[in-house]
Amino acid sequence: MPQLNPHPWLMILLFSWTIFLIILPKKVTNHLYSNNPALKSTEKSKPEPWNWPWS
Repeated sequence: MPQLNPHPWLMILLFSWTIFLIILPKKVTNHLYSNNPALKSTEKSKPEPWNWPWS
Protein backbone atom coordinates (compact mmCIF):
# COMPACT_ATOMS: atom_id res chain seq x y z
CA MET A 1 0.00 0.00 0.00
CA PRO A 2 1.91 3.07 -1.21
CA GLN A 3 -0.17 5.62 0.69
CA LEU A 4 1.39 4.39 3.95
CA ASN A 5 4.86 5.26 2.77
CA PRO A 6 5.39 8.85 4.00
CA HIS A 7 8.52 9.53 2.01
CA PRO A 8 7.00 10.82 -1.26
CA TRP A 9 4.37 13.13 0.14
CA LEU A 10 5.79 14.17 3.52
CA MET A 11 8.50 16.38 2.01
CA ILE A 12 6.00 17.97 -0.38
CA LEU A 13 3.68 18.69 2.54
CA LEU A 14 6.43 20.20 4.68
CA PHE A 15 7.83 22.27 1.85
CA SER A 16 4.43 23.67 0.90
CA TRP A 17 3.65 24.64 4.51
CA THR A 18 7.06 26.29 4.76
CA ILE A 19 6.18 28.43 1.77
CA PHE A 20 2.73 29.26 3.15
CA LEU A 21 3.97 30.18 6.60
CA ILE A 22 7.29 31.93 5.89
CA ILE A 23 7.53 33.28 2.36
CA LEU A 24 3.97 34.26 1.43
CA PRO A 25 3.11 36.45 4.46
CA LYS A 26 6.11 38.69 3.71
CA LYS A 27 5.00 39.12 0.12
CA VAL A 28 1.39 39.82 1.10
CA THR A 29 2.28 42.40 3.75
CA ASN A 30 4.57 44.21 1.32
CA HIS A 31 1.58 44.79 -0.93
CA LEU A 32 -0.84 45.69 1.86
CA TYR A 33 1.24 48.30 3.69
CA SER A 34 3.34 49.85 0.96
CA ASN A 35 2.04 53.40 1.54
CA ASN A 36 2.48 54.62 5.11
CA PRO A 37 0.01 57.41 5.91
CA ALA A 38 1.37 60.71 7.20
CA LEU A 39 0.74 61.41 10.86
CA LYS A 40 -1.78 64.13 11.61
CA SER A 41 -0.66 67.21 13.46
CA THR A 42 -1.40 67.22 17.18
CA GLU A 43 -2.24 70.94 17.11
CA LYS A 44 -5.93 71.73 17.02
CA SER A 45 -6.95 74.08 14.28
CA LYS A 46 -9.18 77.04 15.10
CA PRO A 47 -12.72 76.53 13.87
CA GLU A 48 -13.90 78.90 11.20
CA PRO A 49 -16.92 80.98 12.22
CA TRP A 50 -20.03 80.34 10.22
CA ASN A 51 -21.30 83.06 7.95
CA TRP A 52 -25.06 83.29 8.57
CA PRO A 53 -26.59 85.38 5.79
CA TRP A 54 -29.79 86.19 7.77
CA SER A 55 -28.17 87.57 10.92
